[in-house]
Amino acid sequence: MSGHSKWAQIKHKKAHADAKKGKVFSKIVKEIAVAARLGGGDLAGNPRLRTAMEKAKEVNMPHENIKRAIMKGTGELPGVSYEESVYEGYGPGGVAILLEVLTDNRNRTGSEIRHIMTRNGGNLGEAGCVAWMFEKKGYILVEKTKIDEDTLMSVALETGAEDMKNDPEEDNYEIITTPEDMNKVKTSIEASGIPVSLAEITMLPKSYVALDERTAEQMMRLMEALEDQDDVQNVYANFDIPDEVIAKD
Repeated sequence: MSGHSKWAQIKHKKAHADAKKGKVFSKIVKEIAVAARLGGGDLAGNPRLRTAMEKAKEVNMPHENIKRAIMKGTGELPGVSYEESVYEGYGPGGVAILLEVLTDNRNRTGSEIRHIMTRNGGNLGEAGCVAWMFEKKGYILVEKTKIDEDTLMSVALETGAEDMKNDPEEDNYEIITTPEDMNKVKTSIEASGIPVSLAEITMLPKSYVALDERTAEQMMRLMEALEDQDDVQNVYANFDIPDEVIAKD
C-alpha cells in the first residue's frame, strides 16, 4: 500500500498548489457538472456530487463557481456536455496505468494521451488490459501523530471500514472502505475529534511493481504529465518507488 499512500499525498499537495493558479478548478468543475447531470443537484442523494464538493472546498473554490457548475449539470444553465472515458495502458517498468477522463472531444483527448504516454516511455493498451488489477475503494489517511492506532481502529471499524493498515515506514494510518461507506467513516472519525488528512474514492492496486530509481523518475514524469492534461481527472498506477525519488518531488 505504500506506493499508493505516497502518490496520494503528492497529488493532494499538488492540487493545493495548482489551485493557487486556478489550474485545478476546471477539473473539479467538470466533475461537479457531470455528477449533477447523472445524479441530480441534491447532495443528500448524490454521493458523487458530495465527494466533488469536498474536493472543491479543500482547494477553496468560490461558492459561486460550485453553484454554476451544479446548475450547468442539472440543465438550469447552458454548458458543455462532457463524456466519461477510461484509458488503460502501461508505463516504464511495466507499471499498469488507469486513467479517468472527462472530455468534450474524445478524439482530441485520446490523441493527446497517446502522445504523452509514448513520449514518456509508456503505451496505451486495449480496454480491460489493466482494469482488473485495481479495485474501487474509499481511502482515508490519518496522521499517526494525531491519534493512537487502537483508538482509530475502533472508530473506523465500528463505523463500517473494511480494513486499516499501519505500515511502520509510513507517517499515516490507511483506512479502506467501500466507496459507499467512505463519507460515513470519514464523518465518524472527524466527529471523534480525529483530523483526517485525506479522504477520497480511488482505485487501489491489487499488487505493486517495484521500480529502481531511474525507472521511477521516468514514471513520475509520466504521471505528472498525465495529471497535467486538462481532460484527465484521475491517474491510477501500481508502482512502488524509492523514498529518495519521492523526496525530490
